Amino acid sequence: MNRDTNLDKVKSFDSQWDIVVIGGGASGLGIAVDASKRGYRTLLLEKNDFGKGTSSRSTKLIHGGVRYLQNGDISLVIESLRERGILKKNAPHLVRDLSFVIPTYDWWSSPFYGIGLKIYDMMAGSLGLGKSLILSKEETVKLIPNVNKKGLRGGVIYHDGQFDDTRMAISLALTANDQNACLINYCEVISLIKKDNLVTGLEFKDTLENRTYKVKSRVVINATGVFADKIIKMDQPNSKKMIKPSQGVHIVLEKKFLDSPHAIMIPHTTDGRVLFAVPWKNYVVVGTTDTQIKDTLDEPKPLKEEINFILNNASKYMTIKPSKEDIKSVFTGLRPLAATSNKKSTKEVSRTHKINISTTGLISILGGKWTTYRKIAEDAVDASISVGGLRKRNCKTKNLRVHGFKRKVDWDDPLHVYGSDIRKLKSYGSPKDNASLSKKFFISNSIIHWSVTKEMAMTVEDVLARRTRCLFLDSAESLRIVPQVAKKMAEIMEKDKAWVDKELKKFNTLSKNYKA
Repeated sequence: MNRDTNLDKVKSFDSQWDIVVIGGGASGLGIAVDASKRGYRTLLLEKNDFGKGTSSRSTKLIHGGVRYLQNGDISLVIESLRERGILKKNAPHLVRDLSFVIPTYDWWSSPFYGIGLKIYDMMAGSLGLGKSLILSKEETVKLIPNVNKKGLRGGVIYHDGQFDDTRMAISLALTANDQNACLINYCEVISLIKKDNLVTGLEFKDTLENRTYKVKSRVVINATGVFADKIIKMDQPNSKKMIKPSQGVHIVLEKKFLDSPHAIMIPHTTDGRVLFAVPWKNYVVVGTTDTQIKDTLDEPKPLKEEINFILNNASKYMTIKPSKEDIKSVFTGLRPLAATSNKKSTKEVSRTHKINISTTGLISILGGKWTTYRKIAEDAVDASISVGGLRKRNCKTKNLRVHGFKRKVDWDDPLHVYGSDIRKLKSYGSPKDNASLSKKFFISNSIIHWSVTKEMAMTVEDVLARRTRCLFLDSAESLRIVPQVAKKMAEIMEKDKAWVDKELKKFNTLSKNYKA
């Protein structure tokens, strides 16, 4: 996957694309995979980097949605459980089973949650990942040794899926590329092109080269998540807001705060939501919040009260109480919730997706979540067939292996996310180049080289935040190694010292958003 090659395709393509996708997050990438697999000529444009926004800032779970069951959103739970099973089958190198323990401190809690989770198991059917069980106090402590034991009565264990969200995004981009889709990052759509009041293409700007292009398309799909309203207003300036964004914050702690391979699900927080403490890449991710916001930013910032909320609620379940000083990184994401006419709180708004088709033929994806990205894509491409008069072809992604597919996975190998590409990646450079630049997380010169030449990483941030997860795991350690990363990238990309200095300055500013 090469950016210059894909730009050249656009330059030389003098015909009409079948489908142009705006947005390189989970939904947009899923659409590119689906459309290209059906044989449609597909172009995807992302204004920043693939997975830059919401799609890199999740709780790292592929889940059916226990909370959705609690809210009575049965259809979404069933759909999510089905998609969870499909994704685990198609991307076994990226998705794995993770068990969750719900510690209980009331006599009624264990049977209450136990019954609910048995229903959850039943809904999953043959795609279930394991049976839920009611645990004794002793069994709960054995699974979560540093759980708060004061008043502990027992617990419940259930199973869901875990993944690396941005590695999934990059793998989907590679999958689409394998199907001859054309994907380009750092390309911002600046206007829609219309003929007879129908959208027939768009104009975009390559922000790295400061050059504009016009492309024709039978269908344009707006998959920009929380920024969907911006594209909708390009189409219809007087349109009402269709996205109700909410902000979710996660903090990252050292492993000692949850010294267990099992996650904790905290069923009741002070705002009535659930909270997760999840082991991830030798750290612990704790979150999330749900704060309604007005402004949508490329780099949203955590609020002080959100960080305090997580610390206070998580501390009730831990023997070692985390403080602000213990936070290694904090990351903030925006949920693209579909707006409703009533004034529900964001935690009550359904996470299901909607496909909106304007009178001009612009297709917009509203809402959705990572687990159901494949179904969102299927629905969007099905809609494109009627809107664009495309030749009807059935969806082929239910059994499509995601790039890097590998059945036997060593989850302790930090390179497991590369799947079948591991051997090729290791061949980049000498054995020394496969050694980690850090003792806290794994990143090597070989990974940097692979990220630039095979995965379209264009900036230091692309490598440290999304091709690897260094910035999300430990912001201070990322700052320590960033000069080495920038120097290696400059060598590969044939950039000068001015480029290195500029990248270091940008990353230094960016990293402040990841400090508590």
